Amino acid sequence: MELTDLQQALGPNFPLYRAHQIYDAVYRRRVSELSGVTGLPLTLRKEMASQFRLGLPQISAEYCSADGTRRYLLGLDDQRSVETVLMPEDGRDTICISSQVGCPVNCRFCLTALLGLERNLTAGEIVGQVLFVMGTHRLSTATDRLNLVMMGMGEPLLNLANVIKATRLLVDPEGIGLSQKRITLSTAGIVPKIEELGREPVRPKLAISLNASTEEQRRELMPITRKYTLKELIAAAKAYPLRPWEKLTFEYVLLKGVNDTDADARRVVKLLANMNAKVNLIALNPGPGIAYQTPDAERVEAFQTIVRPSMPCFVRKPRGRDIFAACGQLKREQLVEIA
Repeated sequence: MELTDLQQALGPNFPLYRAHQIYDAVYRRRVSELSGVTGLPLTLRKEMASQFRLGLPQISAEYCSADGTRRYLLGLDDQRSVETVLMPEDGRDTICISSQVGCPVNCRFCLTALLGLERNLTAGEIVGQVLFVMGTHRLSTATDRLNLVMMGMGEPLLNLANVIKATRLLVDPEGIGLSQKRITLSTAGIVPKIEELGREPVRPKLAISLNASTEEQRRELMPITRKYTLKELIAAAKAYPLRPWEKLTFEYVLLKGVNDTDADARRVVKLLANMNAKVNLIALNPGPGIAYQTPDAERVEAFQTIVRPSMPCFVRKPRGRDIFAACGQLKREQLVEIA
């Protein structure tokens, strides 16, 4: 909760400076229990611990990839669970967090879509995932190059109020202290919410899942297009108010023999012409229940070769495929270890 929420929860008789102490302990020093707020008198700590709890997620399972990626299944207060992923690399760490329990957007190539939607996460539950990973791995925004992507379970723009509140908490220099430049939100294309996001003074960077080069193709792969057409999505992207340091990101999941042809690549170039944007290509991360296949590396490279002269185009390296931690694989899979 934000400082004003904390003050309200504690009541009018609670001194303001005490609320500041608690806020600092939770978000900057990342204590896991109220008993750890050592700036408070012991009697007050005991009293508060009996009345309140921090509500941080609890680890239910952890899976470690051969490439160093960690996938965490985190339990919430109502016995539901979400997934959070840490991707360590040389010189930086990336945390991928969820915004909903499950997902209501039925993308045909995504395992998370098979769950459906259970509920939105609160701002505290969104931030709690970050606090959990930072605490577990002793990460600090003061000393570590830390990136945050809202690309886990859920469609962030369908939980926009809580996502924006969580972003304010994440970037508060008196708390966690992340930079807005290091937070990215990915959407399947909720057009009215893209416009609403653009009006927020504190917001993540925007990434749009394109994944198709024609209206018909996208409607088949992403049924959300029946409500918000590709034409409307591109118009919203062109109208989006970018900050001086910002580019739009378009993500494109390549499906073998479906949307990965040279003609698709040329249509993508035409769709995104004259936009301040970059493209991230993602070769499909496979999983049970997904009918599509991963294209060959040569096909991915050929697609990139066509797009790259017109705009920055990168191939996203898959991380954590072996533990179902890669993009589109989060479905709370329980892995069985065989001795």
